[in-house]
Amino acid sequence: MVSPIVRAIAVGEEFSAIETIVLAFAADPAARWTWPSSHQYLDAMPRLAQAFGGGAFTRGTACCTEELTGAALWLPPGIHPDEEKLGEMLQTTVSPSHRDNVSAVFEQMAKYHPGEPHWYLALIGVDPAHQGKGHGDALMAYALKRCDRDQVPAYLESSNPRNVSLYRRHGFEPVGAIQAGSSPTIVPMVRRPRRVA
Repeated sequence: MVSPIVRAIAVGEEFSAIETIVLAFAADPAARWTWPSSHQYLDAMPRLAQAFGGGAFTRGTACCTEELTGAALWLPPGIHPDEEKLGEMLQTTVSPSHRDNVSAVFEQMAKYHPGEPHWYLALIGVDPAHQGKGHGDALMAYALKRCDRDQVPAYLESSNPRNVSLYRRHGFEPVGAIQAGSSPTIVPMVRRPRRVA
């Protein structure tokens, strides 16, 4: 199988990239625990993607496979999700009975970020019609070359247990577990840079 080609997401493609991520996360355990009904999810997830990973678009660190079949939003060292936008979005989209546990999950996520400069994979997703065809592997390899070249660690949270093996293949290791109330477990993972020959 030929590996999909990966490129930077161009200006004007942000909305299409977010649509791919929304499709990819439609059955994600954590996303659907946060927004159980389809209308809640479809309203909130694009806003989450923008607040959580939108900095990748403005810094040119978002990448995709051809035809935006897969997309990854990487935040460079020192760049963080938009906390204000994220807080507003969660306040207006998460049901009041659920809000404290969702907030607790995000607080735990923040605690696992490495203290040293690191690349943060805010979101990665592949259109479900094209999963299992190497898009996720290609997206990971593309970005991790930069981490290795610059000798900088990478960090992510796996919100779906099915994806942990993909991340392990690329050198990520679990560093804990994130869980609050009835939430599914989210696995924070760190990858140390590999030596470049």
